[in-house]
Amino acid sequence: MTGLVRKNFASPEETRPFEADKGKVDLVSLNAIPVGRGTFEPGWRWSEHVKPIAGTDSCQASHVGLTLSGRMHIVMDDGEEMEFGAGDLMVCPPGHDAWVVGDEPCVVLDWAGYGDYAKR
Repeated sequence: MTGLVRKNFASPEETRPFEADKGKVDLVSLNAIPVGRGTFEPGWRWSEHVKPIAGTDSCQASHVGLTLSGRMHIVMDDGEEMEFGAGDLMVCPPGHDAWVVGDEPCVVLDWAGYGDYAKR
């Protein structure tokens, strides 16, 4: 077992920008477990700003996360939909589109789905 580990998003190990400067994912690794902080700017939509990077029809990442600020609307491929805001924890399986709601950036911590997210 390793000892204590401390990481900080002020010094991410990797940053992956989205298309059209609509946000980014900052990544750190905690004992080989990737943890990401996604910053999604107003106007961001997965199908416009990450789909060209992912090359899939919908997001195929599975997310487990906490919304820190802003709002995000998620629609599953089967039509189920939900909106998440500050303080909401989420579990989101693969097969969805998502977009920012409103004029505030949406910031999400994710400890399951950002390992390969928006990876070029």
